[in-house]
Amino acid sequence: MLRPDIFYQMPDWIQRLYKGVEWRGDTSRKVVYLTFDDGPIPEVTPKVLEILKKYDALATFFMVGENALKYPELTAAVSRNGHRIGNHTQNHIKGTMVTTGVYMYNVGRADWSLGSCRLFRPPYGRLRYHQHKALLDLQYRIILWDVLTHDYDPAYTPEMMLNIVKKYTRNGSIINFHDSLKSNERMLTVLPQVLEFLQSEGYTTEIL
Repeated sequence: MLRPDIFYQMPDWIQRLYKGVEWRGDTSRKVVYLTFDDGPIPEVTPKVLEILKKYDALATFFMVGENALKYPELTAAVSRNGHRIGNHTQNHIKGTMVTTGVYMYNVGRADWSLGSCRLFRPPYGRLRYHQHKALLDLQYRIILWDVLTHDYDPAYTPEMMLNIVKKYTRNGSIINFHDSLKSNERMLTVLPQVLEFLQSEGYTTEIL
C-alpha cells in the first residue's frame, strides 16, 4: 500500500516555499526529466545506459564525485550517450550533519571531479539554510524532484514504483531514480516499464 501523497510528490504550495530550488521542469509540454543519483558504478550504470538507449530516452545523472573519479570510463560514457551529469557531492555527504564550510568544500571537490558542474542535487534532498544560500550565491542550479520512486527502499516492489510513476507523473515532472547497488534489481526491473508507460502517454524525455 502506498503512503500519503506527500511521500511521492511534494504539494505545489510547499515547493514554492523553497526559493531557487527546481522541483519541475517545463510544464507547458509533455516532457519529463529522468534522474539517477549516487553513481556511477559498474554493476548498474552501464545497464541503465543500455535501457535508455533502447528506448531512445535521455536522463540526468547526479554523480558522487569519488565514484566518478574511480570509474572515469563510466562518467565519460554517460556524456557520450547524450546524457547530462550533475553534482551529488564528493562523498554523498548529508548537509544536516555538517557545517556550511565543510559542505561547500565537499561540493567543490565534486565539482572538480566532475569537471565544473553547476547542476546540483543534495543527497537525501536535505540542506541547511546557509548551505542553500551558499549554493545559490555560487549560481548552482539546485534540483530536487517531482516524483520520488523510492527505488532505494526494499519495501517497494517494481509494481509499486510503476504505480507511483503512473499516478504522479505530469508535465515537467522530474523523476528520481538511483543507479546504486541498493536500488539495482528493483530499479532495473521497473525502468523499462516506466519508459514504456511514458511513451504510451506521449511523454518525451529531456536532460535538465
